[in-house]
Amino acid sequence: MKNLHVEIDNHSGFCFGVVYAIEMAEEILEEQGYLYCLGDIVHNDEEVNRLTRKGLKIIDHGDLFGLKNEKVLIRAHGEPPSTYELAINNNLTLIDASCPVVLKLQNRIKNSFDKDETIYIYGKHGHAEVIGLLGQTNNKAVVFQDISELDLTTLPKSITLYSQTTKSTDKFYEINEILRQNGITVNTNDTICRQVSNRDKELRDFAEKFDKIIFVSGTKSSNGKVLYNVCKEKNPNTHFVSNPDQIEGNWFEINDRVGICGATSTPMWLMEQVKERILTF
Repeated sequence: MKNLHVEIDNHSGFCFGVVYAIEMAEEILEEQGYLYCLGDIVHNDEEVNRLTRKGLKIIDHGDLFGLKNEKVLIRAHGEPPSTYELAINNNLTLIDASCPVVLKLQNRIKNSFDKDETIYIYGKHGHAEVIGLLGQTNNKAVVFQDISELDLTTLPKSITLYSQTTKSTDKFYEINEILRQNGITVNTNDTICRQVSNRDKELRDFAEKFDKIIFVSGTKSSNGKVLYNVCKEKNPNTHFVSNPDQIEGNWFEINDRVGICGATSTPMWLMEQVKERILTF
């Protein structure tokens, strides 16, 4: 045994939007034994598998077209207006677990679009939240996930800038500054969720306290990738895992202090399993 000291970051784990969606799903699963969910309820395969065993049925937008007279959960990421229209046509009852922060952002983007503003969204192409945001503009907003995608010489002289809620605050303001330096007037809307952005500083502090960091996240989580890099930057001995089986004993030395942390889509029960696994070495 390597006599490892292992601690889980108490700031890590589900954000309130994900907690809300999962609680709603579990309540209905207990009542009726099954529930359709439009897309993965959370970007974590282990949690999705747990809920699938309870009767959650993950469907995509193609499946939704053929579904009638059923209950369908909308996850925290939100949906575009077209999903709500389809639900009315197919007599579907939508259990709307859209995160309040995302809904507020959707409304702000819609108001900007109604005022004919030129909208740019800093976000991940094809991400569920971004699709919902684009839908508020009839898919006319410009989405970019890196400033290098934009031709600064041909950009409109005045734009309204928004961000996906889970992007890096530092990166958002860096982009904002580059745009201004290139003579573009930017109506800046910092729409990054503070519960997510505050994790950035908390994780920096956490990562410095340990010899090794195990970052637990699903591979589909955008937020997970951002926060993993935050940890790696502060502590080069940071390892990314999605489940306990991926942990290797040779990562640790005798008497190591090991910190476990995760994304806003990482369940606490999974981090507990990771801890148990590490303590076997």
